[in-house]
Amino acid sequence: MSDAIEPFKIEIPQTTLDDLERRLGQTRFPEQIAGSDWDYGAELQAIRELVEYWRGSYDWRRHEGELNSYDHFKTEIDGQSIHFLHARSPHDGALPVLISHGWPGSIVEFLKVIRPLTHPTEHGGEAADAIHVICPSLPGYGFSEPTKTRGWDPRRIAEAFAVLMGRLGYDRYGAQGGDWGSIVTTELALVDAEHVCGIHLNMPLAFPDPSATLSDEEKETLAEMEQWDKDETGYQKIQGTKPQTLGFGLMDSPAGLAAWIAEKFRTWSDCDGDLFSVYSKDEILTNIMVYWVTGTITSSTRLYYEMFKGGRLGLLEKAVEVPTGVARFPKEIMRFPRKWVENHFNVTHWTNMPRGGHFAAMEQPDLFVEDVRKFFRTVR
Repeated sequence: MSDAIEPFKIEIPQTTLDDLERRLGQTRFPEQIAGSDWDYGAELQAIRELVEYWRGSYDWRRHEGELNSYDHFKTEIDGQSIHFLHARSPHDGALPVLISHGWPGSIVEFLKVIRPLTHPTEHGGEAADAIHVICPSLPGYGFSEPTKTRGWDPRRIAEAFAVLMGRLGYDRYGAQGGDWGSIVTTELALVDAEHVCGIHLNMPLAFPDPSATLSDEEKETLAEMEQWDKDETGYQKIQGTKPQTLGFGLMDSPAGLAAWIAEKFRTWSDCDGDLFSVYSKDEILTNIMVYWVTGTITSSTRLYYEMFKGGRLGLLEKAVEVPTGVARFPKEIMRFPRKWVENHFNVTHWTNMPRGGHFAAMEQPDLFVEDVRKFFRTVR
């Protein structure tokens, strides 16, 4: 295995884009019960309009160019190709921070926050806030290519990311994440505590503490989470048990892929049911395109299988001792009581956000950047 880090440029073949256009034009849309809106899942008219925009107006080459405005690289770790975006700050003393996405996200989630983090003086901050951003595609996601072997659970991903940071020469760094990225970041703080100076999470996991006294608001939040678990986790069940079966549909139909992903962005965001009041169609489609053009939707869903079928979870073994910052967005899908979180993390920073949901950096980039800067000032 080579330790080489090779420059990488995103260059999707035109034949792939031509095939996509053909498939979009031949979409067979499902019927829908009149007036049912989003009750049964992705709503027909919303997805039809998104597909029509995708086919007629969306310009992948423009967004490919935006992605390529940053430096991209690939390296092989544990037999797996790992892609990462590496945006270095021009300021002396910038802190390296590895930022991890989740599902159904990608590095596209962070396009609004990279430059404010690397060039803070241009975006309301100070040079002392500067951060070198290292943003990998999770193994099996996007430009990291499909996973080739079993067992790529969050701990194995964290171990690979620790190797990556070492290869880059960073012997002291921070980490940030939400969704799977939150779990990977937590594992990173456990497996590489010697080098991780602090972590910032927008969806920390926690386990029940019967001895903790909860406020009425926390009890209400737990009730909402219980209802969410009943109504909104069907995707987890199939991705955690039969991801390969699901993959035949999502790999073959771009409209199906769009419906599967867009419905999650609508449900998990602070948008009052109007997906495009928070995101543009281009933002949603660029994220979807990362899965389509790389053919990684099936391998991305396998992460659920790997976790549910024997994945290791470090929080069950020991608490995170490195300083931990938490950004609590009000529409985050998992919002455990602070006391429960503090049982597992060395929480030194906690912010209750005024608005925002699951895809924090993409949905509320200004709030995200401000809180990331504020926390990492404490551990520099």
